[in-house]
Amino acid sequence: MAQVGGSTARMLPGGPVAEAVLADLAPRIAALTAAGHQPGLGTILVGEDSASAGYIRMKQAKAAELGFTSPHIHLPQDATQADVEAAVREMNEADDVDSVLIQHPTPPQIDFDAALLALDPDKDVDGLHPVNMGRLALGMPGPVPCTPAGIEALLAYYEIPVSGREVCILGRGTTLGRPLALLLSQKRPTANAAVTVVHTGVPDWPEYTRRAEIVIAAAGVPGILQPEHLTPGVTVVGGGVRYAGRKLLPDVAEACEQVAGAITPRIGGVGPTTIALLFRNAVEAAERRAA
Repeated sequence: MAQVGGSTARMLPGGPVAEAVLADLAPRIAALTAAGHQPGLGTILVGEDSASAGYIRMKQAKAAELGFTSPHIHLPQDATQADVEAAVREMNEADDVDSVLIQHPTPPQIDFDAALLALDPDKDVDGLHPVNMGRLALGMPGPVPCTPAGIEALLAYYEIPVSGREVCILGRGTTLGRPLALLLSQKRPTANAAVTVVHTGVPDWPEYTRRAEIVIAAAGVPGILQPEHLTPGVTVVGGGVRYAGRKLLPDVAEACEQVAGAITPRIGGVGPTTIALLFRNAVEAAERRAA
């Protein structure tokens, strides 16, 4: 356990977690392919944002490596809402597509939420469709948002006790804080926690983070979590980031390493687990369709 001003915390990199998840998927993908059902992850990109195009290329490369097909639709920067929703319907109806990713952000004239609503919930690889958020709230089977699922997998992999512990999530966004609170409060050995959600609208939020045994930063506010907001020995997971150009600005200040007992690295923390859990959702979608 780290001491204040002493040795740094135990690091919790996401890479080994992602490798373990993908290793578990390999025989399942092989079984699908042997049965004549090669899994397919479809992607939709609108516009010319270089970072978004890079994310798509990375996911397509990983899809090829894992034995997926990766049908892709690239729409121009001036695409209309009707164009995007037509692309979504095309993916919904495609027999060789088990799951679909609509790359976010989209150009300003596109209503991303409306496009997501047009997607078949069972093909929603990100787990963010309202139907799937409802399934998560009710504890029903379905794709789970990838970053929250990756954080649960990371804590389980490193044998960080969660059941019965006090977890504080700093951030309430629909892609991370909110679904993570639902996930970690469910009755499961790797969850079953007492979860508190705080945010920048709570003036005394540090009172809650100092009380918690696990703190998960999910605010998207660079450097919001500082050492004085933590109790020595706490486990810290950095989930929220922003970008300044290509520079990554995490929620968790680097000095928190001097207080935490265990902490995700500033680079290579939950990112790799998010990608791995996206492919777990994709494999599960293929298994459902094959059945």
